[in-house]
Amino acid sequence: MNFLISEAAASATTPAQGSPYSLVIMLVVFGLIFYFMILRPQQKRSKEHKKLMDSINKNDEVLTSGGLIGRVTKVTEAGYIVIALNETTEVTIKRDFVAAVLPKGTMKTL
Repeated sequence: MNFLISEAAASATTPAQGSPYSLVIMLVVFGLIFYFMILRPQQKRSKEHKKLMDSINKNDEVLTSGGLIGRVTKVTEAGYIVIALNETTEVTIKRDFVAAVLPKGTMKTL
């Protein structure tokens, strides 16, 4: 009747287990990878964007995240800026939506 019972089920030995600290070490390694590959670069980009927002002044040429290019005509303390798209059109946006400050003269070349 022994031929019906597989050897794996019949073995009474327990499987070998690793050190209890191996799981902790593996979690720490994954935590470090997560920090250096995701969190740290995101914090760096956020800091650079905040620095860009603080450096916006009147007469700067900016590109918004919506794709508008214009010249800053007014900067308010409430976090809004007024952008002149051409001589007659002005748009008010939040400072946070500025994607880049362009070099002077960019609007003339377009």
